[in-house]
Amino acid sequence: MKTNIPILALLTVLISCGGNQNDSVDSLIANGNLEAIRSKKASLTEEMKAISDQVQALDSVISILDADTKLPLVNTFEVVQQHFDHFLELQGDVATKQNVLIYPEMAGTLESVYVTEGDRVVKGQLLGRIDDGGMASQLEQLKAQAALAETTYERQKRLWEQHIGSEIQYLQAKTSYEAAKNSVEQVERQLSKSALRAPFSGIIDDVIKDQGTVVAPGPGSEVFRIVNLSHMYITVNVPETYVGSIQKGTLAKVYFPVLGDSVQTRVRQAGNYINPNNRSFNVEIPVPNEKGNIKPNLTARVMINDYTNPQALLIPQSVISENAEGEQYVFIAEDPTDELKGTARKRVVTTGKTQGRFVEILGGLQAGELIIQEGARSVKDNQDVQIIK
Repeated sequence: MKTNIPILALLTVLISCGGNQNDSVDSLIANGNLEAIRSKKASLTEEMKAISDQVQALDSVISILDADTKLPLVNTFEVVQQHFDHFLELQGDVATKQNVLIYPEMAGTLESVYVTEGDRVVKGQLLGRIDDGGMASQLEQLKAQAALAETTYERQKRLWEQHIGSEIQYLQAKTSYEAAKNSVEQVERQLSKSALRAPFSGIIDDVIKDQGTVVAPGPGSEVFRIVNLSHMYITVNVPETYVGSIQKGTLAKVYFPVLGDSVQTRVRQAGNYINPNNRSFNVEIPVPNEKGNIKPNLTARVMINDYTNPQALLIPQSVISENAEGEQYVFIAEDPTDELKGTARKRVVTTGKTQGRFVEILGGLQAGELIIQEGARSVKDNQDVQIIK
């Protein structure tokens, strides 16, 4: 009521004066004297300006003297030091070094196929066999000849040790035996190419050729695809600006949008070569695949920890404003009283890296200060505020 009493008194005076003025104005209008009317208008205008100035002066005094004046309500939070990990986010695809096509090493008809798609196999397991074209029979003949040559050589050797027979006979027997043995080994190696075996343990992903198909070495004759999902990895191109902050052993998080799953791992290898075309280097990140649901060429979002500060000052980006000079600033609440009243102060800050909705403060703030969060857009520098919890 303190604010309203002076204003009501002033309005009463104006109304009472206005009654006399209306009579005078009506008479001037009735007389039609233009000069008198203009003079009266000028006089009333000056009176209105004087009254307006008086009202503004009264409002200013009232706002100072009135203890019931409402202060802007603000919400604050305390700046504290905390651990901060910044992650570089990149896109990559899953790959495996054990994802190969198995080609035949000899020409012939695919005689047998011993596996189907989805079968788990171990290293060295027989997957299929190619018709050897009679090579197995030839091998048996060579083995028989080699056995005879060995017997002849052994007997000739015993005779030579007893100084019976000539040296040339001994050497001929030895040479014949070694030649026969080498022939057997050569045919055995050739015959082994008719067997298609798993180069490593994994899963048969595709049986490309059917039994009875004629195959031969070279492109277009692949028979099986075998994949090992236990040794998956992701290769990403990292901008050269991070060459000093990302290295072997750096923490990495991998998220698979399709699976809605993520894994935590570490960088296995950081490349030493900068690609001149895109100014980046390769980083290889292994991906554990305990569930077996991570497949080659699956899209992944990779986050690599490129910066860590164990005593960082973090604040929400939403409380930061920017002035016309490009300076970033926040409002802090200084000198809070027991009644939670304080003064808003503008503070220019220097920002660092951002992560999510938070930004690191490198300068301009200290731990323990109160940042105005809710209501920061409506306060002014050096304005008194009411802090709410």
